[in-house]
Amino acid sequence: MNTPDNLKYTKDHEWIKIDGDTATIGITDFAQSELGDIVYVEVETVGETLDKDEVFGTVEAVKTVSDLYLPLTGEILEFNEELEDEPEMVNEEPYEKGWMIKMKIANQDEVKELMDAETYKSHIE
Repeated sequence: MNTPDNLKYTKDHEWIKIDGDTATIGITDFAQSELGDIVYVEVETVGETLDKDEVFGTVEAVKTVSDLYLPLTGEILEFNEELEDEPEMVNEEPYEKGWMIKMKIANQDEVKELMDAETYKSHIE
């Protein structure tokens, strides 16, 4: 499994790339492999401010639908609209083209609660 060291992770298998007060979020390589072929990604929360652990969208695979949980409190700024036409990018490049949302972080202290790559690797073993 690919688990980049420069990202943060959640127990719900989201990855977070932090750049100042903005975070880019997607699902991990482990999560996409467990889900299988992803056929649809839905995020209808752009412009909304949500609390940590609230559902910000769903990802639909051939066999299941899974909720996406916000790892940090903040405002959803952007959805990766390329996923509307090419949801398989989540399977192919979960950490690059397969990102799902960008958000403005409301509480930087919550970042300390996220897992680093080594902790996440232990979590999925």
